[in-house]
Amino acid sequence: MTMLDDLAQAAGVARHWHDARQQRQTVSDETLIAVLNALGYPAQTESRQRDSLHQIATQNLTPPSLITGEIGQPIALPSALAHAHQADLLTEQDQAASLTITAGHLPALHQPGYHRLTIHGHALTLAIAPPRCPPLATTGQKRWGVAVQVPSLRASEGSAYGTLADLPSLITVLARHGADAVAISPVHALFPGDGLHFSPYSPSSRLFLNGALASPVPDTASDGLIDWTTAVPRQFARMQADYAGLSGAQRNALALWAQEQGPALHRHALFNVLRRQFGGLPWQQWPSAFRDPAGEAARQSATSHAEEIGLHLFIQQQAQQALTQAQHTAKAHGMGIGLIADLAVGVDPGGSDAWSFGKAMLRGLTIGAPPDPLGPLGQNWSLTSFSPQGLRATGFAPFIAMLRAALAHAGGLRIDHAFGLERLWVVPEGLSAGQGTYLSYPRTDLLRIITLEAHRANATIIAEDLGTHPPGFSQAIEDRGMAGMRVLWFERDKNGGFRPPASFAPLSVAMTGTHDTPTVAGWWRGRDLAWDRALRRRTLPALAMAETERMVDRAALWAAMEQMPPPPAPEVTAPVVDAALEHIGKAASALAIVPLEDVLGLEEQPNLPGTSTQHPNWRRRLPAPFEDLAARPAIAARLDLLNRSRRA
Repeated sequence: MTMLDDLAQAAGVARHWHDARQQRQTVSDETLIAVLNALGYPAQTESRQRDSLHQIATQNLTPPSLITGEIGQPIALPSALAHAHQADLLTEQDQAASLTITAGHLPALHQPGYHRLTIHGHALTLAIAPPRCPPLATTGQKRWGVAVQVPSLRASEGSAYGTLADLPSLITVLARHGADAVAISPVHALFPGDGLHFSPYSPSSRLFLNGALASPVPDTASDGLIDWTTAVPRQFARMQADYAGLSGAQRNALALWAQEQGPALHRHALFNVLRRQFGGLPWQQWPSAFRDPAGEAARQSATSHAEEIGLHLFIQQQAQQALTQAQHTAKAHGMGIGLIADLAVGVDPGGSDAWSFGKAMLRGLTIGAPPDPLGPLGQNWSLTSFSPQGLRATGFAPFIAMLRAALAHAGGLRIDHAFGLERLWVVPEGLSAGQGTYLSYPRTDLLRIITLEAHRANATIIAEDLGTHPPGFSQAIEDRGMAGMRVLWFERDKNGGFRPPASFAPLSVAMTGTHDTPTVAGWWRGRDLAWDRALRRRTLPALAMAETERMVDRAALWAAMEQMPPPPAPEVTAPVVDAALEHIGKAASALAIVPLEDVLGLEEQPNLPGTSTQHPNWRRRLPAPFEDLAARPAIAARLDLLNRSRRA
């Protein structure tokens, strides 16, 4: 091994990785050096590599500000503290104790929480997690729910797009049919008043909410698609008018509420004000004095723009109230879980979190996916996320804050691309997606923190684990009581046949599809293949092969769903949708979730991966208000079919 290899290994940067075919791949020196430089470990020369190795060794000898452990298990101390003999403990419940350190381990503790530990004058947080997350369901119970893209909803009075205010009516109807959960698309904060950035998976902040979803605006769409570029500015103008009309007492109440939320909310509001002031540019292109949220320029702006900041506080308050009401409605109607929130894997590098969290975030690196058969060139999602070194340096505070924000108004949480808890594919600025490599994350610490936060919120956790699993990952999340996802299209046996639903693991979520896969009706009809043809996403020979395979797969799916042959023609989709819902309903999984598009038998999917403007991603709407659609006999029968298959 070279010194560069030693440095990469010490920094958690992969020199080698295995692709989807389990072929060993080697990362170039160019990529390693670029990633290490971005992490703060200069590596251009052997001299710098030696200095960076010394820097990492020094960091490893620095006592951390947070360590994690598990209830009932001795707690291993890091090397910087392992030589001590005594520790003073103050539990979260204000109980003090003196602990003896034996062979570098603290004795087992039996109270979950964030406790204070002092060793040789060094104070740190000791996070003790319960062994498992709250269960999806009680033993033998099979719950079900529906997944919905919030903007796709329609209000009876007409609106430009669906908002959080439309959730209670949807929840009420679904609860009446026996549903236990409503899984919603991410509602993280985007950029207020900006209708150009509307993907829910490219947020500005994962701490706060998308204010555009706080309240509806009148309908302006004529073609059934959301016109974000006009609707969002109009909604922002409406919120401005509502804020201007607040009474003195209402403003005082708002100020009190905002103060209770903590300084992070004010910092986010200030970011939104500054971004609009500087023409919507990413913060990296602002005048240098404003790039530091703790700098004098930012502090002065917070004072001089108090009125504009108040508007953004008001928007957040309205969004939070609407989301709280939705979850309250779910629980009031007897839903076992209620809302399942969706936690995006990363954030916009030019957004609020990246500005606020500083070195806790990756800089000069974006995240994505390595080359694979579906994406031979790799993927760059143009997102950033936490730095593993930054998380340790901050005592995981930003990660904990993010989890609490996601769980504040929900009974469950889906973690997008959960493999990121183990490793992320990072791409250095200026290099192609295929020239990235994997960066390791402290999986054990992150899983313990998630388990602890889920315990405190009494919420279930779903880990989106679709794709190539890192070694040991599946067992690690299963041990924590986190449910993986079992999507109909991917549940195949070694011969390519569809697996029977009874074979699905009980600790899993069975699904007919996701926002990134074809709907059942669309798959059966071949709508996804039609898009591939229209957008030239495959060569003609590859497309012809895919169409032939689809004919075979239709027959295989129809047989796997235990339906009488022959299968319906491709254009006859309704009986296939019914059979697919019943099929997933029979799954051994503790929870089944069906996209609303499949409940309604729609052919178009919300998002087509690998496209942006070529396909109307995140712009599709339901054909009518859901309460009207659910009143139709065929839809009501489909919901009851799903409920019966789960309760049987």
